[in-house]
Amino acid sequence: MIKKPETHEEWLEARRNGIGGSDAACVVGCNPWKSNVVLWREKNRLEQPADISDSDAVKFGKQAEAPVRELFLLMHPEYACEYHEFWMHCADYSPFIYATLDGELTEIETGRRGIYEGKTTTIQSAWQWDSWKNRVPQHYYIQLLHQLLACEWAEFAVLNAFIRYHRGEEERAKMQNYIIFRDDPQIIADMAMLKTAETAFWQMVEDGKEPPLILPEI
Repeated sequence: MIKKPETHEEWLEARRNGIGGSDAACVVGCNPWKSNVVLWREKNRLEQPADISDSDAVKFGKQAEAPVRELFLLMHPEYACEYHEFWMHCADYSPFIYATLDGELTEIETGRRGIYEGKTTTIQSAWQWDSWKNRVPQHYYIQLLHQLLACEWAEFAVLNAFIRYHRGEEERAKMQNYIIFRDDPQIIADMAMLKTAETAFWQMVEDGKEPPLILPEI
């Protein structure tokens, strides 16, 4: 199922009626910047989401989104990609689980369909670098799992990251991408756990019952 808001304002209003990809890590206490309780308060309209649209990181990420996607496609001609800015893919079995995608991929040779998720980040500390070393940072991994839950048609999900980092006074950048497959046993198990957590969280939203605080691991 796909909902098709036509404006940014319509999309902002619609996203308050469910759990989106950027919310998923909050639900399970893995978002470094927002707790599950703050998310619950936002969904119940007890608190306004913080406006971070003027931050340098958000501005850069928004402006870089299309060029980073195009560069990915140039480097991976095996894929075709469609992009719909405000479309919200919803799970038929749980319509409160939705995802607004950075791209819908089709593997040209096989016809397999997948999800494209683009990220930009600036490494500012050793622990941030470690979180990207040979793996997807946990909160982004949870976002990919959520998107697979919302998009029942997707057989895989790709995270493509444009990473900037500093070495002395020199700034460098590189592209890294990761892929996960729906039929991987570990992915199946992790999706099941996330679905259970999101279902319980949304029930608490509908019941007006504040969840216990889940703190991220240190």
